Amino acid sequence: MFRIGLRDTRAHFRRFIMSIIAIALGVAFVVGSFCFREMLNDQVAQMMGSNSDADVYVRGATEQKQDGEDGFAEYNSTYNEISTDVIADIEKVDGVVSADATHQLSNVVLLDHNGDAMATVGAPTLVIGVDEQDPWRSAHFVSGGYPQTDDEIALLEDTAGKAGLKTGDTAKIVVDGEAHEKTVSGVFTSPSTQLGAILILAPPSFVEHTLQQEGEDTSSVQFIGVYGDKSTPLDAEAQQRLADRINKELPKSADAHAVTGDSVRDDATKSIQDQLGFIQPLILIFAAIALFVGAFIIANTFTMIVRESMRGYALLRSVGASPLQVFASVLVQAVILGLVGSGIGVLLGWGLLELIAKGMTSSGMPLSGSPAPSATDVVIGLIVGVVVTIVGATLPAKTAATAPPIQAMNETVNPEKPVRTRGWIGAAMVVVGAAWWTLCYLDADKRVDWAWLKDLGSGWTLGLGAAFIIIGAIVCAPAFVAPSAKVLGWIPEKLFPVTGKLATRNIGRAKRRTANTAAALFVGIAIVSCLGVVASSMKTSVSNLVDNNVNADYVAMTASMTQPISTKAVDAIEKTEGVGASSAVYMLPTVKVTNAAKDVMTAAVKSDLLTRLAPIEKQDGDAATVIVDGQVAVGRMVADDEHWKIGDVIDLESENTSVDEAATKQASEAYRKKIEEQATALQREAQSLAAAGDAAGAQAKARQAEDVVRQGQDVDPKQFVRTKTETKTAKVTIGAIIDDALYADSIFVSLPTAEKLTDEDMMMITQMYVQAKPGADVAKLGEDLKKTAKPFYTVSILTRDEFKSSMSSMIDSMLAIIYALLALSIVIAIFGIVNTLALNVSERTKEIGLLRAIGTSNGQVRGMLAIEAVILSVFGTLVGIVVGVAAGVVIRVAYEEQGLTTLTIPWGQLVLFLVVAIVVGLVASISPAHRALKQPVLDAVASE
Repeated sequence: MFRIGLRDTRAHFRRFIMSIIAIALGVAFVVGSFCFREMLNDQVAQMMGSNSDADVYVRGATEQKQDGEDGFAEYNSTYNEISTDVIADIEKVDGVVSADATHQLSNVVLLDHNGDAMATVGAPTLVIGVDEQDPWRSAHFVSGGYPQTDDEIALLEDTAGKAGLKTGDTAKIVVDGEAHEKTVSGVFTSPSTQLGAILILAPPSFVEHTLQQEGEDTSSVQFIGVYGDKSTPLDAEAQQRLADRINKELPKSADAHAVTGDSVRDDATKSIQDQLGFIQPLILIFAAIALFVGAFIIANTFTMIVRESMRGYALLRSVGASPLQVFASVLVQAVILGLVGSGIGVLLGWGLLELIAKGMTSSGMPLSGSPAPSATDVVIGLIVGVVVTIVGATLPAKTAATAPPIQAMNETVNPEKPVRTRGWIGAAMVVVGAAWWTLCYLDADKRVDWAWLKDLGSGWTLGLGAAFIIIGAIVCAPAFVAPSAKVLGWIPEKLFPVTGKLATRNIGRAKRRTANTAAALFVGIAIVSCLGVVASSMKTSVSNLVDNNVNADYVAMTASMTQPISTKAVDAIEKTEGVGASSAVYMLPTVKVTNAAKDVMTAAVKSDLLTRLAPIEKQDGDAATVIVDGQVAVGRMVADDEHWKIGDVIDLESENTSVDEAATKQASEAYRKKIEEQATALQREAQSLAAAGDAAGAQAKARQAEDVVRQGQDVDPKQFVRTKTETKTAKVTIGAIIDDALYADSIFVSLPTAEKLTDEDMMMITQMYVQAKPGADVAKLGEDLKKTAKPFYTVSILTRDEFKSSMSSMIDSMLAIIYALLALSIVIAIFGIVNTLALNVSERTKEIGLLRAIGTSNGQVRGMLAIEAVILSVFGTLVGIVVGVAAGVVIRVAYEEQGLTTLTIPWGQLVLFLVVAIVVGLVASISPAHRALKQPVLDAVASE
């Protein structure tokens, strides 16, 4: 039976081509998802190996439930911070050549040689504080060296190349909105690519001082990195021995503990890899869609093959073959088909990853991780492909094995089972799903106020509704094939009376097969339609928000999400001639609402924003007035989440870190006194030696005293800076609740109130709205504002239309990749339509032959099959559009408070889907029609 299976595989190989393509694409997604995850994991491991390359790390000894800071937030550290004073104790340990608390800046923008801000695709711009005394072992200079002064920086070779800068050039970096001119001291490389990150090395003193100016406490850190050798990493045993020696010398009061660098790197790598884990499930969703469609194609292919080979199977049964042996002969073909398709899929997935890696490299995010599939990936891909193929072939194989020999010899086709019961079950599931969506709609629209529904959340109600509706639609679709065919076939019947009627009748003859084929198209179209409605609604909502709520003529923004607009830029813009009302939006990251159940954003604004620049349309109370009076205005979404009402009191708290002038002065005086004492002691020794007649010894001691004094004079005063943390609190009354979407998710206070809680340096200006004076030339004002903003490099002045366009571009870029992946799943669905038509033609060979014998032209046969394909394609597309649009409508209502205020259905896009469905049907009918007409009429009539 195995040889028979091999023979049948060779005989029907051409029929297997579309099934092989479907399996290959599905397996390519599966293998690609695993390879991409492993490639990212490999990349992260390499980056951690070079970027966190200390031999030992000293961290807190007390476990805490809080995220790390100071550049190590991604490590999710759960230990207390430690004082940098412990560095002196660490450096005394035998085997320690360097110990340092490396600080870094992230709110930085580098300007290229033309003075333009450099942007990256997702990767950060980082300024790392290192120098020759506290180096980064993984940095290898190709020219120049470490920065020596605060006026110098070193650049990663990739960064320098993109910026058009080299050693000795003058560069500019923008920190906190302020431009700083620096000399490039050197260009370096690192062992791993940095995913397009812009890396800048600067003296630790500059980085620490900048952090202190931003309110960061640099006197305590999460990690202190220790090198046992400045050029060669220590092995695991040497790391552990060095960590043990450090632990013996650490004072108990430091509450610190030394661990090996490998352990920290392993923890950090796992943490980041877990954070990137969402990518793989996203790709596997599309793999599931592809394999779902592939299973239908495989089932149709084997149904066709079994039908054509039914006499052969009957002969096998007649000469003694058991049903199990016949079943096994069909499954042998399925296994071979699965192995071939899976093998191609593995190679295709590998090739796609190579293309993705090259694409990311060309877009500025070079990858050094390997995209090659591992042995496990190959095995998983082969297993998935073979299992899906076997599942798809099982039912046709059962038909071949269980058909009575006499019936099989006559090729009698069993009538299709009734679909009425299935239709009722599927319809009931659709009703249940619709009920969940209705509950979500009513809850979001405030028409019901049920606690259990709010606790469940809109995400669950949306998901449950979608699951029931999609599965229910697939289950009940066969029951609606015939009625839908009559409706969709009405126009073709009027235009082509004969072929139209035949096509409409034929569609309903294999209801299950037709529905299964349409289901594959339905799933892809439903997702695309839903995303289209949501994306269009987002764009329209943003556009309406700007048109209806924003009266500003211009909006100032920055090139980087983390880069604020400097207060100097705000002052300059306000002083520009022709400016009338203006207001910056000051985000207050240090201000927390202590009696709120959730994290709430707090912002400070001027009353002009609420009355003139972006006037509030709907509110309880008068937000502009209450803010000026020292109260707060709360967005409706926040008020509902926290169950707040006007008159309630909320508690604001801010932890502010600032320079401790007294402690800084004390540290500086203590160091000066220490230097004086050392110099005085050396001078006394010199005098004693001179009195004893040792002139050479006296001169040596005198030189030592001079060196001590010189070192004291050359020391950077920034190293004596001490910081202090001060907690400020305020109880404020809610004076207004704002319903407008622009203000729905935040708490708003006045600038004077904000200044009582936090320093101006701790406020982050994200946007600024500007309105021209009455009678001023708006166009000229725009030109003047751009001139004003030019010296600040990263500040952009946008018109209202440009502001709306920037928001729409962000939405389009987010959806582009998803649309591309869904397009592939729809392509696979096209193969399903071709396969279904081919099977229909195979089953109706004699019927088509008779039609041709009585005078039906080749064009009419082609037209009949084309109409069948178009009806099938349009049926799946229409169901997908209906479900997708309904999902989009519910999602829009569910997230109305988050800004989806306006429902927009992209009718043009939906009509395009229908046109594409018609084209797909016409194209899909070409090959089956060619096959139907290829067979001579007499052979076709005699086929049964």
